Amino acid sequence: MFYLPDFFYDINLFSVSLRLLLAMIFSGIIGLERGANRHPAGFRTHILVCVGAALVMMTNQYLVELFGSGDPARLGAQVITGVGFLGVGTILVTGRHKIKGLTTAAGLWASACLGLALGIGFYSGAVIAAMVIFASLALLPKVENYFYRKSKVIDLYVEVDSIEHLKNITRYIRSIDASFYETDLGHASAITSGGVSFHVSMRLPKDVSHESFIETIENMDGVCLVEEI
Repeated sequence: MFYLPDFFYDINLFSVSLRLLLAMIFSGIIGLERGANRHPAGFRTHILVCVGAALVMMTNQYLVELFGSGDPARLGAQVITGVGFLGVGTILVTGRHKIKGLTTAAGLWASACLGLALGIGFYSGAVIAAMVIFASLALLPKVENYFYRKSKVIDLYVEVDSIEHLKNITRYIRSIDASFYETDLGHASAITSGGVSFHVSMRLPKDVSHESFIETIENMDGVCLVEEI
């Protein structure tokens, strides 16, 4: 941890401006990554959350210094709770049993925590956290995808035009000795008129890759849509 002169930590025009500026820059970088990938909360949302959290923390510090008593973490705790509700608004469960928005919600929460750290003058923690948050969002998905592709567990959403063709798919899955975890059959959620939607979670055999399995399903009769989720 590095130490700066006292005026960086006191509530004054310089420190207030610096903390809010850093909050805008750090959260803006994080928000640009989210926005560039077309996620619900992007550039402006992350900036508003982080700057707001920083302002709340500085307000709390100002009140403690002004009145000489109080809990310097009280208002910050309320920010954590409030951003939790905001994050819920970015999470969606699609008709294909796919949950979207969890990472964006976590990013908003982390941006709020980043703002709280800057608001109280914890500069070193905020700088390191900003780098870690950005790396987690921008770089780690490549690592994540690599290991997910190596995994033998697969979730598929399939649409077929009839129950008979769906039976052919289940016969094929059993023929390669794949292990079923969960299945869900429905008519209402299917995009294809009169079609049948089928969600399945399974573990593939060691000699069957995700790509070859999906390609085989796509080429079967009556299959309208195959999507890995």
